[in-house]
Formats: sequence, C-alpha cells, structure tokens
Amino acid sequence: MAKRIIWSRQAERVFNKILEFYIERNGSKTYSRKLNQEIISLVSILSNHPFIGIESDYKDIRILIKGNYKIYYKIKEDKLIIHLVWDSRQNQESISGKLIQ
Repeated sequence: MAKRIIWSRQAERVFNKILEFYIERNGSKTYSRKLNQEIISLVSILSNHPFIGIESDYKDIRILIKGNYKIYYKIKEDKLIIHLVWDSRQNQESISGKLIQ
C-alpha cells in the first residue's frame, strides 16, 4: 500500500531554493523543471517502496541518493515525511540544523 507523502516546510523551502538557484544560474527553467520532475518521480517510488533508501546517522531518517541529490525522509505508519532534499555539492556540515527529527 502506498504511503501518503508529506513534505516538511523545510524540505519545500530548501528544494525551492535549489530550483531557483539553477534557474538563475542557467538563465532558463529547463534544468529546474527536469530536476523537479526527477525528484517528484523518486518520491513517488518511495511512496510504494519506502525501504529502498539507506539508513542514515540521524535517528529514524533514511536517505535516497540520486546523482548529486539526497532525499532525507522518515517512514511513519501510513505516511512518508520528506525532511530534506539536499544537493550534496553543498557543505555537508550545514545539514544537521536543517533536519527536523
């Protein structure tokens, strides 16, 4: 049974910043649209197969890695909570303050 997907405000905010960065950097929405679609597709897969991500060092948080991006999420009984979408080219040390546990 597919789990309901819930995006935390933090996840939405950080992912939107990533998309905006690439729109500004590339002068086009093409890459951001493609990235958005890829992440949405991965989250949809997670909804049906929540254990495909690896366990992380954060309590009850799993990670699905796709290229340079990591999706941090938590599995609950009937839902899957997306806590963060992270571009791994960023400073990894600054991630801990962004994960809500």
